[in-house]
Amino acid sequence: MAKTLAKSIGYIYIDSGAMYRAVTFYCLENNLFNGKEVRIDKLREQMDAIHISFALNKEGKPETYLNGENVEQQIRSMNVSSHVSQVSTIDFVRTTMVAAQQQMGAAKGIVMDGRDIGTTVFPEAELKIFVTASAEIRAQRRYDELKQKGEEVDFQKILENVKERDSIDQNRVISPLRKAEDAFLLDNSLLTIPEQQEWLIQKYQDTIHH
Repeated sequence: MAKTLAKSIGYIYIDSGAMYRAVTFYCLENNLFNGKEVRIDKLREQMDAIHISFALNKEGKPETYLNGENVEQQIRSMNVSSHVSQVSTIDFVRTTMVAAQQQMGAAKGIVMDGRDIGTTVFPEAELKIFVTASAEIRAQRRYDELKQKGEEVDFQKILENVKERDSIDQNRVISPLRKAEDAFLLDNSLLTIPEQQEWLIQKYQDTIHH
């Protein structure tokens, strides 16, 4: 949704969630998990060695790079999904990512999505949208997306993962997931993608004309 909006208005799109997923993928690849727990001291030592960037592919869609390597597919796996909330609750990881995001947004002309963008990263953003949908519908969308990529997936596991991430993210001490007071609420449970895009473009038009 954010990618399509950015493309249609000629803005740069930044997926903040992909940044936390990339750090999580780095942790999994470098043996920085002890079960579900992160080896925090080891990660702290290696934080400076983690560089995340975005580049447009042939279709003009942004893809995530970790230390120069395209990891767009790997970071969307269930394995990364089930570990990402543990990584994104770590204070120094958030501080590093928020600083990087704010630097990316300094020149404006960006669309960024993530769980704390309107509250922590860009409290002064000109337009904030808080998007929600029922856990079941979000799980179904993720299930369909992964099936389309040819992955063997279990709907129940995905649903549990969605609910668990919501709970961790809403209750974490640093930058919890919540709606900013000046954000528009968009419940897209029952909207088609074109209806959603139309709503978004309208909000964008209203904002730039005010």
